[in-house]
Formats: sequence, C-alpha cells, structure tokens
Amino acid sequence: MWRLAYRRRGVHGEEVPEPEPESVPPGDAYDQLLAEYVRHLRSERHLSEHTIRAYRTDVTSLLTHVRRLGVERLDDVSVRSLRSWLAKQQTVGQARTTLQRRSAAARVFFAWAHRTGRSAANPAASLRSPKAVRALPPTLEQSDAAAMLTQATAAAAEAGGPSGLRDVAMLEVLYATGVRVSELCGLNRADVDRDRRVLRVFGKGSKERSVPIGVPALRALDRWLESGRESLVTRESGEAVFLGDRGGRIDPRVVRRIVHRALRLVEGAPELGPHGLRHAMATHLLEGGADLRSVQEMLGHASLATTQIYTHVSNDRLRQAFLQAHPRA
Repeated sequence: MWRLAYRRRGVHGEEVPEPEPESVPPGDAYDQLLAEYVRHLRSERHLSEHTIRAYRTDVTSLLTHVRRLGVERLDDVSVRSLRSWLAKQQTVGQARTTLQRRSAAARVFFAWAHRTGRSAANPAASLRSPKAVRALPPTLEQSDAAAMLTQATAAAAEAGGPSGLRDVAMLEVLYATGVRVSELCGLNRADVDRDRRVLRVFGKGSKERSVPIGVPALRALDRWLESGRESLVTRESGEAVFLGDRGGRIDPRVVRRIVHRALRLVEGAPELGPHGLRHAMATHLLEGGADLRSVQEMLGHASLATTQIYTHVSNDRLRQAFLQAHPRA
C-alpha cells in the first residue's frame, strides 16, 4: 500500500502527527496528493495547462518508480531514489532536455511537499540534472517569411471564404509579434489596440504584456475581423479574435497545422510550427539592430538568458557572411 506521511501543526507550531486511516484503497492517497499538487500549480503558480500536464506526467512517473522500489512513504524517498528514476529514463533513451525537465519537475514537487508539511525533508534539493547541449533553433530567412505570407494571401484570395482571411491574419500576427500560440489563441477583441498598434497578451503565469504589431499584420487582422469572423460566429464564439471552422475559439493544434501547411508551400523552408515563427521574429529583429532587452520584453521572457539564444543565431550568420566575403577570413 502507498502511504503518505502528512504533517500538521498545532496552535503553537508543534508537530501534530496525523493518524493514518485503518484502510485506504491502494492509490487513493497517491491520487489525492497529485490532485492537490495540480491544484497548487493551477491556482497558486498560475501555470499553463500544457505545463501542468507535463509536471503531472513527470511526477506520476516518479512516484510510480519509487513505489516499485518498495518505498512506502513520501518521507522515505531519497535523492538516491530520484537518481535511480533519472538513470532509468536515460537507459530508455530520453534526451538530456527531457531529463532536465523531469529533474526540475521533481525539485518543484518536493519543494512544495516539504513546504506544506507533506514531506519531512526535500530529497530533490541536491538533485542535479545533465547539462543539455543547446542547439541553435532552426529559423526562416527573411525572404522565406515574406514568401510564406505572400503565398498564403494569394491562396486565401483564390479560395475565398472566411478561413483564408483568418489563416493569413494568424500568420501575419505570429510573425509580426512573436507571440506564443497559446497567446494567439487566447486573444479577445478588446485586446487589439488599433490606436497604439499593440496587442495585449497574457503569457506564462498569466503575466500581461503589450506587444507592438506592424501595419501589414494589423491590416490582415482587420480584414479578418470585418469580413471573415462574422461568418463563423456562433454562441460559443464569445469575444475570441480567432475562431475555428465551427465557431469556437481556435485550437492551438489547428494553428500548428496551418503554419506547417503554409511553410510547405515555400521551397527550401524548414519544417517549423508557430514557435518557429516566434524564433524568426526574434532573429530578424536582432539582425535589424534591435537591442536584446527590447526583444526580451516583446517575447515575454522572464530571463535574458532565454533571449540570448537568438544572438547566437545572428552571430552564426554574421560569421558565415564574414567567412564568405572577407578576403582575409
């Protein structure tokens, strides 16, 4: 049986042991713990549903592993148990980036469990994960981005109907602003400020920011809102800017398909999704002379280190140009 040692505090701060129930069906305490943890991630940390799902999957894998090791209490989980779990992930071929994420998930979970008295210690405090080799993200050339938008506009004009206007507007907004696909899907009509030419978006952790939008993207957005959106509106539409073909708020999976389809029309373009357009926007801004702090603000990165990967992309291109063009390279 999987037993979790919960600890309560008395009025003077003294530890009050909570007796275990005489009979708990296997898995009940386990499910309860996960439910409480997910509630914490959603209501206190305000993480996205995608992140919550990933953390829950990782913690489920971890607790299943230690239970198979014969560990019956959360208090008895050791750093050795956690390393055993990561080692098993490595033996089945998990990438270093996956191991990093799972290590982070274990640290977050046990920090919460220890802080809330669900575990007497935090065995993950000293857990280390392998350093990932950070590869440069693939990105579009500026000419490829322009070709994608031109061809998408032509295809929309040829096909007619509201979906084409919507697809062009989404592609323009993604490339112009660098917003995440979840932020794009979450846009409401009130979030479009035409006078200031900015979009209000809610990023990770429900953090709000304003993102500038270029004139071509704003025009494509207006064409969709004025001439296309009303054709798809249903009772499920609400105030959503972008709607699916059935009238509800558009799903991120649909947006990914649209981006992939648009890029397949451009010869030589890499296979990218919405996040690839975000990479392209950041890279092209830096190549055009934008400073790193401004790009960080537009992308909504909490850390400047996350934004610096795009300087590596730009520097790599500069190095290639130097080697090709300079007579004494």
